[in-house]
Amino acid sequence: MADDRRAQGRAMRRKLMGDAYADKLDKNVYQHPIMEKFAAYTQEAIFGSLWTRPGLDLKTRALICVISDAAQGRDPELKLHLRFALNQGWTEDELSEALLHLAGYVGAPLVREALLTAIETFKEVAAE
Repeated sequence: MADDRRAQGRAMRRKLMGDAYADKLDKNVYQHPIMEKFAAYTQEAIFGSLWTRPGLDLKTRALICVISDAAQGRDPELKLHLRFALNQGWTEDELSEALLHLAGYVGAPLVREALLTAIETFKEVAAE
């Protein structure tokens, strides 16, 4: 059953980030044996269990991750989840507005960093 969840997770991960970016991460980050263990866990538990649950569509789940990352100042993860959100149909304008909305709740410094991260990510995605 864990192997099935990992296979589902691998497929979901590729769907969310796109094949080219998944290949890039696999090559640049997940070749090391320690990181392979992390990949195995996240593919099974996160992508294979959480992202495949019924009840929310992928677009909504992606936005939840963007907001969570921004609220915690998790810029590397924010970059990844912004890609997920763009791939699920959110526009740059909608994502920027969602981030700006956070300023009144988590503070301007976190939102400023999140917006700078978004600008960088949007440029990277547009250049690919």
